[in-house]
Amino acid sequence: MNHYETRQRRLIESLKDNGVNGALLLSPANIFYYTGFLSNPHERFMGLAIIPETRHAILFVPALDHEAASGAAAVDQIIPIQDDQLPMQAVKEVIQGLHGPIGIEPKALNYERYVGLTSTFPDACVMDIEELIGKQRLSKSADEVRAIREAIRIIELVMDEGIRKVKPGMTEAELTAELEYLMRMHGADGPSFSTIVLSGEKAALPHGSPGARKITAGDFLLIDMGVVKDGYCSDITRTFVIGEPTEEQQRIYNIVRRSNEAGIEASRAGVPLCGIDSASRKVIEDEGYGKFFNNRVGHGVGIEVHEAPSVHAKNEIPAEPGNVFTIEPGIYIPGYAGVRIEDIVHLTEDGHAEVLTSFPKDLRIIGH
Repeated sequence: MNHYETRQRRLIESLKDNGVNGALLLSPANIFYYTGFLSNPHERFMGLAIIPETRHAILFVPALDHEAASGAAAVDQIIPIQDDQLPMQAVKEVIQGLHGPIGIEPKALNYERYVGLTSTFPDACVMDIEELIGKQRLSKSADEVRAIREAIRIIELVMDEGIRKVKPGMTEAELTAELEYLMRMHGADGPSFSTIVLSGEKAALPHGSPGARKITAGDFLLIDMGVVKDGYCSDITRTFVIGEPTEEQQRIYNIVRRSNEAGIEASRAGVPLCGIDSASRKVIEDEGYGKFFNNRVGHGVGIEVHEAPSVHAKNEIPAEPGNVFTIEPGIYIPGYAGVRIEDIVHLTEDGHAEVLTSFPKDLRIIGH
């Protein structure tokens, strides 16, 4: 039995334990997790039906993806759906007796699909199983950690080569293009999110967009990026300075670095996730910059670049072995600048934090 089948069996047992008669998963990330088939169907229908009674996993895919799915998906049956077919009717032709509680992912089931499901199967009602799936995906296997490591290896090569190309007068957009070119050149399947390159006062926008602003001497330069490789993501942020830093720039940077290290130090199994957030946040608050740090300290990374667990001030769920998440504190001063330092940590079997990212964190002068 391969690990996809093992994951399916675990889900089946969870469905049985919770009185759920079946599941229809629509999230491409969850479908990949349970089958090994990675695809974005765009507007077309793709779904994984899990039937506890028969212990069958049936994958419905757009007809144009049938061959690709046949070579990758670990399922009992693959059903192609033509563009002129009604998706739920195609499901009904294969699974006629869907009734009672049917597990769905609320974030993936849009209203159109919901109407199609409930009208085609009037004896069925939907049940949220996001938490059941999330519990499985929270604990990363050794294979998953290896895949994340590879995505990190690629993005750190990109960071190392990319910052060597920075010159005063270059625009944020131009540097972004260079970085995304390097991602492909180093074997990435693509960026895991829209690359963030922000300079000077724009670095105070935690999720700002690169534009025509020119990188100039005296700027902080914030680069936040990641790649997808074989279905798994990386995510790293480093902040650099163009030319010699001022005392204030050095001070702000050092505070963020200490905050990052405090969050990593607090990361261990059994510690509530809010405790990790507070350990990191306290460093910034104690230095008087608390009002300039108004986002969570971290988020999970895996098949999706933002997934569970969420490391924020009100999440009292304890961290567990197998968790993989970011520690990314920042100080963002409107009209002046911003600094963020982001690493990925993995909680090992003994519950300690293993830092998967390795790019240096000393304040580095570039662009000269």
